[in-house]
Amino acid sequence: MNKIRYADDDTESVRFLMRLRVPSLAIGLLLGLGLSFLTSRFEEVLTTHVAITFFIPFIVYIAAAVGTQTQSIYVRDLESGRADFKTYLVKETALGILLGVIFSVITAAIVMLWFNSPNLTMAISLSVFGAVASAPLIALVVAELFQLEHTDPAVGAGPISTIIQDAASVLIYGLTASAILL
Repeated sequence: MNKIRYADDDTESVRFLMRLRVPSLAIGLLLGLGLSFLTSRFEEVLTTHVAITFFIPFIVYIAAAVGTQTQSIYVRDLESGRADFKTYLVKETALGILLGVIFSVITAAIVMLWFNSPNLTMAISLSVFGAVASAPLIALVVAELFQLEHTDPAVGAGPISTIIQDAASVLIYGLTASAILL
């Protein structure tokens, strides 16, 4: 059985740390270009309802933040040997749904006050719910896959799960906004 060699800035050389970190970042770079292409597929809704563009960074950020929290806690517990994937999956899925509800309600109130548009409010708040609710699942699955492949999840899982979550958030937002506003 392969032992995972964890990245440790205190003891490892810069060369070794680069060897560990560059592959997942390079994959993220390429997938990020794909994300730009994915976003362009929603040109009609973005040009028809310019206010939709204001919220892309917000939706992508809030989902990524939720996923990062989940993944940071899980990876820390993986290294200590205290992580149980099934337990995390159940609890973090529940947390994702609850956080999605909370953040979508807060977002709905703000967007409604700001734009006074029920359809825009619905598109944005439903997208926040979907993106946030999916974030813990994506973060956990990617971290677990790195662990199963005997690769340090602290190094590779973050960049890969971030770009997957960003793409999922843009897809959720684009599809939701298109369905409601077009």
